[in-house]
Amino acid sequence: MAVTTKPGTGTPAGKPGVLTRLLPGRGPQRTLAGATFVNALGSGMFMSSSALYFTRVVGLPMSQVAFGLFAGAMVGLVAGVLGGRVADRWGARETQIAVMLSGTVFIGCFLLVGSFWSFLLISVLTGIVFAADKSSRAPLIRAFGGDDPARFRAYLRAATNLGISLGALAAGVAIQLDTAPAYLMLVGGRALAFAGSALALLRLPRPARIPAPPLSGRWDALRDRPYVVATVLNCVMSLHFAVPTFLLPLWIVDHTQAPRWMVSGVLVLNTVLVITLQVAVSKNVSDPESAGSRMRWAGGAICAGLILTMQAGSVPGWAAAALLVTAVAVYTLGELWHAAAAMEYSFGLAAPHAQGQYSGVFGLGGGVAEALAPAVLGGLAFGLGRPGWFLLGGLFLLVGLVSRPLVSWSVRTAQQTRPHATTP
Repeated sequence: MAVTTKPGTGTPAGKPGVLTRLLPGRGPQRTLAGATFVNALGSGMFMSSSALYFTRVVGLPMSQVAFGLFAGAMVGLVAGVLGGRVADRWGARETQIAVMLSGTVFIGCFLLVGSFWSFLLISVLTGIVFAADKSSRAPLIRAFGGDDPARFRAYLRAATNLGISLGALAAGVAIQLDTAPAYLMLVGGRALAFAGSALALLRLPRPARIPAPPLSGRWDALRDRPYVVATVLNCVMSLHFAVPTFLLPLWIVDHTQAPRWMVSGVLVLNTVLVITLQVAVSKNVSDPESAGSRMRWAGGAICAGLILTMQAGSVPGWAAAALLVTAVAVYTLGELWHAAAAMEYSFGLAAPHAQGQYSGVFGLGGGVAEALAPAVLGGLAFGLGRPGWFLLGGLFLLVGLVSRPLVSWSVRTAQQTRPHATTP
């Protein structure tokens, strides 16, 4: 009896193999996922070790390192919008490859810096690359999303988190060795990851250009009320991304009786849950209405996770550890729901012909949140004590509750001036 197979997979129809279930289908989706994973692997290596490299190997004081990295991030906020516009106009595939090659060169230059001014210059250039990477990749994600774009976007986020986690593990080995060659290998590995991603992207076909509607302008995203509203709401909600990396470590070590190894334990738990559940949690998030529902769920879960975390500071060690595990599990559900909603807002509300530009604007909000998060979270949780924790949880709860009606209202009011608007 003949065995039928799915086109291009070699797997019997109706009986997908393990690899088929775990990976996107062969073709552009798998190629883009591979390029994303390689890039994330290098990112995890560099993020975990860059500050130590610049202080211990290059010999710069921490204040100069912090200023240089901050300057690069601020310049990148604007560069993301410009990079997205270039991708929309000149081709996302070519722009993304150019960004990856630029990253290879600029990160490689970090191996040669010997003064603050050279470090500052390269930091600004790499900040531009990091921002342009995200906005120029967005049109590719849209073009190759297939029949279930939400699932594909969720898979890419899971692959990104997996790559960053593995890169961080590699960085941990080098940090333990604490030698100049080890740190140099990490910086070189980041440059090679950019190059490897560029090579993978060469296999992508050129996506078809989407013509702009007659009334479109140069900076549609900045005048698009629904998109700006969603960007602002997402900016406020994105403050919580500093909870696992900033708020929790300080709280566990200084304000609870839980063992110090819980810092690593809860981070691992958060990472594993994100990698394994992101695709499932993102299922059926396919329009602004469902995204608004997930934002509401996210606000409630993040609020509950923060309150449980606060309570861990007033119980004995074993109870504190149990509360922290529960808190991180609940918080991570909120993080997953928020990520699913944010991806749908970023793509679903964007004009198809200008996805790069729109993603640059959305990323601008995320960058602002990243810059403000330590001050906001630290000021409320540590500065005000228990009332601050309740205010912080209430902030996320409020944003989650108002997201759906505000975005729905803004879409309705923009219908006449924005014919491509998505109607919830």
